[in-house]
Amino acid sequence: MKEFELKYGCNPNQKPSKIFMKNGNDLPIEILNGRPGYINFLDAFNSWQLVKELKEATGKPCATSFKHVSPTSAAVGKILPEKLKKSCFVDDIEGLDDSPIACAYARARGTDRMSSFGDWIALSDECDETCAKIIAREVSDGVIAPSYSEKALEILKAKRKGTYNIVKIDPSYVPEEKETKDVFGITFEQGRNNFKINRELLSNVVTANKNLPEEALIDLIISLITLKYTQSNSVCFAYDGQAIGVGAGQQSRIHCTRLAGQKADLFMLRQSDKVLGLQFAEGLGRPDKNNVIDIYLSDDAEDVIGDDVWQKYFAVRPEPFTREEKKEYLSKITGVSLGSDAFFPFGDNVERAKKSGVSYIAQPGGSVRDDNVIETADRYGMAMCFTGMRLFHH
Repeated sequence: MKEFELKYGCNPNQKPSKIFMKNGNDLPIEILNGRPGYINFLDAFNSWQLVKELKEATGKPCATSFKHVSPTSAAVGKILPEKLKKSCFVDDIEGLDDSPIACAYARARGTDRMSSFGDWIALSDECDETCAKIIAREVSDGVIAPSYSEKALEILKAKRKGTYNIVKIDPSYVPEEKETKDVFGITFEQGRNNFKINRELLSNVVTANKNLPEEALIDLIISLITLKYTQSNSVCFAYDGQAIGVGAGQQSRIHCTRLAGQKADLFMLRQSDKVLGLQFAEGLGRPDKNNVIDIYLSDDAEDVIGDDVWQKYFAVRPEPFTREEKKEYLSKITGVSLGSDAFFPFGDNVERAKKSGVSYIAQPGGSVRDDNVIETADRYGMAMCFTGMRLFHH
């Protein structure tokens, strides 16, 4: 297949629309089901690059959940602790522990379910039956993977009344070194960003604390590769083998850090006993439960636990999760890693990161205030490395 005609471009008025290879070669994909659109393919090709590179860097099966050309999360295939399974709504999935690729997607999808609603999925390895069962019951636009088991394909083809988008990609495909992009009738050309993110990149530790344990190295690699395919400016928090908060597309670095930190905090709070113990009203679906949890953890909790509304959502009225209780819960969290796609211009980013349990940081360095940023990290005993490499993506 040398080209594929799309229904329309980014918006319905943008016609005609298609994908094709400029060099005349066949496309490196096979559309097994559905009819993906323009934005679907933008998500598919960006997300595939992310999981492919993450698999190469970690040696572990990987998955990511994409929305509007940025990842909501990315994860490696580690078995989920029981509280995380319940938080991610996968505690009822049989055989989950035996499928690394399903564990990876369960983590990626469960990190920021609000953002992942209607996601595009990328899998580094074959989609098996267990992973397909998770995908089948979530609201999603499509999936790209190097292969699918026969049973997984059967399950996915039945999704969305038979129209679910399933794309198979040739894992050996290597794009040309130069890439082009047209904006306002003007063609931009640049070399592809083939920069490799690995452990060597994290060797320049500039803080007094030089200790970067293996778990932190993996989490920092996850955060940096996630940032490589996130619309800039961007900051990514990672923990226990997955990105837990992505702040994308913000003009200010501190706003990236605050947004990512807020998402990381919600990820942690969702695993608290107070949230896991919520008794929902019978018949409330997963998306509704997720929305209720999000409101319950916000400053607008009365909207779901107030006198006149709680019966709509709960079988038993929950106690408020006070601001003081949440602050106390989050204060005990440590070991979180943070990556930034460009340098921190001020120490305020480190101050905000501390509030979300960050112990390890990777950022390019090169600010005129690097000394201030290092001093702030030293005050909290953090280990911070300068990578010397910016990771902007547009």
